[in-house]
Order: sequence, then structure tokens, then C-alpha cells
Amino acid sequence: MYIKELLLITIIAAKFTLGLVLHDGSPDFPLPLKTKQALRKAAGFVIYRKTGDKTIEYLLMQASYENHHWTPPKGHLEKNESDMDAAIRETEEEAGIKVKSIDIRQDFKKVLTYEPKDKPFTKQVTYWLAYLIKPDTPVILSHEHQDYKWLSLVEAKEKVAYPEMQNLLDECENYLTITNFK
Repeated sequence: MYIKELLLITIIAAKFTLGLVLHDGSPDFPLPLKTKQALRKAAGFVIYRKTGDKTIEYLLMQASYENHHWTPPKGHLEKNESDMDAAIRETEEEAGIKVKSIDIRQDFKKVLTYEPKDKPFTKQVTYWLAYLIKPDTPVILSHEHQDYKWLSLVEAKEKVAYPEMQNLLDECENYLTITNFK
């Protein structure tokens, strides 16, 4: 029994050095966490506009890579860059929308933390809600995206792959309803 316990401790210690959490071996212990070095931060805007009939539409863009998922404009932070600065930069780079074209709702800030499939890191994305002042402002895609759509809440929730993003869209809609949006 002693050798078996020693072997288990050695295996767990080896996993710990690879960035996994040491635990007592109980079956209900949560999955091993990833190390702090494995956190990737990103930021962006959930951009919405109002059509002539006052319908709210959300901007989603389709990635040019991997599973071609749909998301609002967002991207990774550069060294020493704030979340807000990254959101502004990425929105202009990915969608061609300049900060002067949007009204950022500073009181609506949400942070999504999730573990992307088949990736060795945890992703943390900070989103603000932003109103597109002129609804006919053109969207100019970068090479990172192959398509974009302005969608109602229902349509947008059908396009996004992750439940966290569906919940974020619901929260945006609730905020806009409660605050009597522009």
C-alpha cells in the first residue's frame, strides 16, 4: 500500500509541475486548473444598432479560421494595453469601425471566462456594449473574418456557438430594455 501511495503522489507531483492542481484524489474534486501563465486576455464590443423601425440588431463576424465561429469584434491585448484600448483597436482593425462612430456604454461591462476546446489556456474576454451612432456605417472586414451580419437577438443567439455568448447577448438586450436605449 505504501508504494502505491508513493507512486500516486509522484504522479500527482509530476502533473502539478505541468501546471495542474494538486489534490487529494477525491472523485468529486474539480478538473485541474490551468496555470496563471495560461490565461489569455482579450477585449471587444458588443455593437448594436437600431433600424428604421427601432429593431435592435447586433453585429456578429464570422472567423476565417478553424470552426468559422461567430462573435462580436474582439481580440487579444497587446503588451501593456488596457482592456478598453484593446477593444477600440480590435474593433477598428477587424470591423473598420472607429471609436468616434460608437457610443460606448461604460456602465455595461461583462467579463467572460472560458476554456476553448482543444486549447491549453483559459480565455478571459472583457466586453462593453456599444451603440453604432449611424446605422449605415460600413463594416470593413479584415483578413481575420470572412463574413458579418447584423442580427436580431434571436438570430444572433442561433449563430453564436457558446452558451456564455448567448447569455451575454441576453444581458445586453435586458440592459437596453431597462435603460430605454437610444
